[in-house]
Amino acid sequence: MDCNSAFAGKRVLITGGLGFIGSHLAHRLVHLGAEVLLVDSLIPEYGGNLFNITGIKDRVRVNIADVRDTHSMNLLVQHQDFLFNLAGQVSHLDSMKDPFTDLEINCRSQLSILEACRKFNPEVKIIYASTRQIYGRPQYLPVDERHPLEPTDINGVNKVAGEWYHLVYHRVYGLRTVSLRMTNTYGPHMRVKDARQTFLGWWIRQIVENEVLLIYGDGKQLRDFNYVSDVVTALLLVAAAPQADGEIYNLGGAEQISLLEVAQLLLQLNPQAPPFRIVPFPPENKRIDIGDYYADYRKITAALGWEPQVPLREGLQRTVDFYREYKEHYW
Repeated sequence: MDCNSAFAGKRVLITGGLGFIGSHLAHRLVHLGAEVLLVDSLIPEYGGNLFNITGIKDRVRVNIADVRDTHSMNLLVQHQDFLFNLAGQVSHLDSMKDPFTDLEINCRSQLSILEACRKFNPEVKIIYASTRQIYGRPQYLPVDERHPLEPTDINGVNKVAGEWYHLVYHRVYGLRTVSLRMTNTYGPHMRVKDARQTFLGWWIRQIVENEVLLIYGDGKQLRDFNYVSDVVTALLLVAAAPQADGEIYNLGGAEQISLLEVAQLLLQLNPQAPPFRIVPFPPENKRIDIGDYYADYRKITAALGWEPQVPLREGLQRTVDFYREYKEHYW
C-alpha cells in the first residue's frame, strides 16, 4: 500500500514530537509535504530533544506544551487532519516509583486529548502509540492481538486504559482512532542518558563508551525489535487507511533473538569493548520482567502490507554509528 500521497498539504499534529519516534515521523512527513506541528513538553526525563529535528527546524512548527494542559490541547487539535498521539510516560520502573504521574500522562491526558478532538475536531484521524507491555507475561508465543491483557506494572495498566479510551471514543462517538501495539523500537534519537526508557539504548551507549554490558538473569530471554523507520512506516500506513479505523495492530520483528545474542551483536560492532557480564536481576526489575516475548504481526501484514524491512544487525550498526557521531547531544 502506497500512502505517500495521503499527507501532501495535510495538517499533522504529533504529540511527543521532539522525542524518539515522533521526530523520525516528523522528518518523514515533512518530506511527504505535510504541514507538521510538534507538541512536546521537553521534560528532560521523557526524551524530547531539539537536536532530533536538525535539518527540518525551519519546516515544522514547535509548541512547547504538556499534554496534561487541557486548554493548550483544546486549541492545538483544531484544524488538524491527523493526530499522532505519541506522548507518554514509557518507563516501567518510573511508573512503579511514581504511579500518579504515570496515571496523569497515560490516562487523564489521553482522555483530555480525546475530549478535545470530540469537541473541536471530530474528523481528525488519531493514531495511538500502544505497547506490547500491556500483554504482560505471554501465555503463548508469538503473541497476537487476541492474547489476554495482563500487564505486570503500572505503566502497562495505564497504557491499557489509554488504548481503550481511544477504542471507546471510536465506538461511541465515531472518532477515527487506531492503536499500534509496538514492540522494542530502537534507532537514532533514543533517549540514552540512562536505562529508564530502553535497555537497548543504554547498551548502545555503553558500547560506544567501551563500558561493560550487564545482562540480567541468564540472558536467554527472547525479544523482537523494530528499527524506527519501520515503525514510522506503520504509523503512516494506519493513518492513511480508512479500514484501520477502530482497529488494533501488533508490530513485531522478523527475528526472535535472545538478549545474549543482542549483546554479542553489539560487541561485534565494537570489538574494543569489554566482554558483557551476566548478573542477577535487581529485585525491582525481576518483579515486572515479562520473560520471553515476540509478536505475531500477521494482522497488519494482511490488512495493509506492513512488514519490517531493516534487519537487526543493520539497524544496530546505523544506531551505533549515529551515537558515535552525535553523542554530545544525547549524553
